[in-house]
Amino acid sequence: MIKLPDDAISDFNRDGAVALRGFFSRWVHLLRAGIARNMAEPSADVKIYQGKDGGGRFFGDYCNWQRIPEYRDFIFNSPAAEIGRQLMGSKTARLFHEHVLVKEASAGVATPWHQDQPYYCVDGDDTVSLWIPLDHVPLDRTLEFVGGSHKWGKYFRPERFDKTPLNANDGLEEVPDINGNRDNFNVIGWELAPGDAVAFNYKTLHGAPANNSASEQRRAFSLRLLGDNARFARREGVKTSPPFRDVKLEHGAVMDAPEFPVLVG
Repeated sequence: MIKLPDDAISDFNRDGAVALRGFFSRWVHLLRAGIARNMAEPSADVKIYQGKDGGGRFFGDYCNWQRIPEYRDFIFNSPAAEIGRQLMGSKTARLFHEHVLVKEASAGVATPWHQDQPYYCVDGDDTVSLWIPLDHVPLDRTLEFVGGSHKWGKYFRPERFDKTPLNANDGLEEVPDINGNRDNFNVIGWELAPGDAVAFNYKTLHGAPANNSASEQRRAFSLRLLGDNARFARREGVKTSPPFRDVKLEHGAVMDAPEFPVLVG
C-alpha cells in the first residue's frame, strides 16, 4: 500500500495544496485514451470555450466515469483514492466526480481564480481534488493556489470560466484581484510532468493562465474525492456544478448514493 510522506500531508494541511511527484506515471497512457474518447463523445454538460483569432479550444467535461471505461479503471484501480484518504486524514474516500480540462494550443482562455466548494453540493472540510497533468506543464501555464486560503472561512462567488457569474446576486463575496496584487498573497505553483499530481482542498483558491503555446496542449484529469465529514448540501435557488439532477439526498445527509461510491474504507 502507498504511504505518503508526512511532509506531503503537513503541507496539504497548511497550504491547502501540495505537489505529488510521479504517483500516476503508469496511468498517463490510459487517461490520455479516456480523454480522447471523451472529446470525441462529450456529454450534454460539456463546456467549450473557443480561443480568439483561430486559437484552440478550452474543453471541460465531467461526470463521465460510468460510460468511459478508462476513467472507471483509473478511479477504481489506481492509488488515487488511497492517496486522497491519507491527505484528508479520513477513514474513507468516496468519489464525488471526475473533471477533464483540456487547453489546446493557443486556447488563450485563462481559468479564473476561484474556489471549487461554492460550486458544489458539498459541505465539510474533508475534501481533495487530485489534478493530474497528462502533458508537461511549465510554470507559465501551471495551476496556481493561494496557500492557506482554505482556512479563511469564506465562500467566494462562483463564476463560469468565461467570467460570467454562475448565480447572479447570490450574496457571496467576489474573488479578490489576486493577479493584480500577487505580492499580497501566498501564491504557489509547480512545474509538472505527466503523471505528477497537485492535490488541493475544495476551499483553496486556485486559477491557471491561458495556454498561449502555439504547439503544446495541456490535458488534465481531475479526480474529486470526499472524506468522512463531507455532507450533501442543497443550495436552494442556485445552480450547482455539476448539477447532479437525480440525487435524492436531504440537506446534511452523508453522501451515500450510487453517484458517490466509496472507493476506500
